[in-house]
Amino acid sequence: MLLVAAPASGQGKTTVACALARLHARQGRRVRVFKCGPDFLDPYWLALASGAPVHQLDLWMTGEADCARRLFAAALQADLIIVEGVMGLFDGQPSAADLAQRFALPVLTVIDASAMAGTFGALAWGLQHYREGLSFAGVLANRVASPGHAAMLQASLRDPAQWLGALERSADFTLPERHLGLVMDHELGDAMERLDAVADALAETALGKMCTQDLQAWSVTFAAGEEAVPDFPARALQGQTIAVARDAAFCFIYAANLDCLQAMGAELVYFSPLRDSVLPPCHALWLPGGYPELHAKALAANVAMKAGIASHVQAGKPAWAECGGMMALFEQLTDIEGVSHILWGVLPGRVTMQQRLVALGPQQLEVAGGSLRGHTFHYSTCTTPLPVVSRSQAAPGRTLRGEGEALYGTGGVQASYFHAWFASSPATTARLFLKENHD
Repeated sequence: MLLVAAPASGQGKTTVACALARLHARQGRRVRVFKCGPDFLDPYWLALASGAPVHQLDLWMTGEADCARRLFAAALQADLIIVEGVMGLFDGQPSAADLAQRFALPVLTVIDASAMAGTFGALAWGLQHYREGLSFAGVLANRVASPGHAAMLQASLRDPAQWLGALERSADFTLPERHLGLVMDHELGDAMERLDAVADALAETALGKMCTQDLQAWSVTFAAGEEAVPDFPARALQGQTIAVARDAAFCFIYAANLDCLQAMGAELVYFSPLRDSVLPPCHALWLPGGYPELHAKALAANVAMKAGIASHVQAGKPAWAECGGMMALFEQLTDIEGVSHILWGVLPGRVTMQQRLVALGPQQLEVAGGSLRGHTFHYSTCTTPLPVVSRSQAAPGRTLRGEGEALYGTGGVQASYFHAWFASSPATTARLFLKENHD
């Protein structure tokens, strides 16, 4: 059991977590990986590396009890559990360190050592001793220039036993990024080759050479827990078919959200607004977030799909649109180059991409007569005459920059930049997709 952390974002946590998962999965071990905090992109890579679904762990958004249940269930099946942290080890409320401390997870620290030597040891020491009560597995140096550089880094550690090796800088296993995070695995023709390359490199380190018996030093016992299982109204969505947009433009989907809908009896059908010409027969529609700004021309050109979605909305059927899903419903999108694209025109208004991040952080939103937890993360703004039904609030202990995210409602459509974690209130989620709640 390891939690892969770092002193900051961009240090290589995902690369190392993927390498470790891929290395052990190739050796026939059952590997389960979790992602700390809200994130849609890293889990695609982690799932590819491990060969198993990846879920979120967050002491606030998903809840402590949910984290406990998922870790316990994984421990019953897996030979190795890996949790990838979020941002820096102590960043955020709650932080990766909070999660590690709550469940006694040993912390593997990944440090980008490309521009340091002796300071590497000071940084590793500081991370290990900043907070009492954390268990540390060791430190791994990333983006190292040479074996000689690695030797200097290793010598800088006060505790030699903390050294778990070094990964040299290599384009062969770099995971490319864009404005919202990592490029998705299926967009690259060599995604698995990159994972195999970094797994091969990790295999030469002290961490990579550890066998199952060695890893037992970092074993963790998880209690079954007596916390109440979340209330999934078993028949709340029985007989309801929900069409879920899923392709390169609409890809920000928590696997647990799909599980939540199915647990309440919904039948899920998937479609691609980029490729399909027909919206599947359905009672309700879910347009998740993603990258409509990268595919605006293709979305605009698919007039048959545009007509199908418009017909669904005009019939008063429910539609829940999150972030990118909401963006596509507006009349126009102006990209970062200043080029405007005509979109679906289901909602009046326009979206404009920005150079800088507009909003980020955990939030909660009053919707459909209840409250959902989730988060926001976007680089665009929207202008619309639609009335604001409600606004999101910051998570406890956090503050908002300006107003919270608006929830817009018209007919059966409810739309917001807010990304919801459905299991935070299954009953509220069910009401999003039931027509009687929109009549």
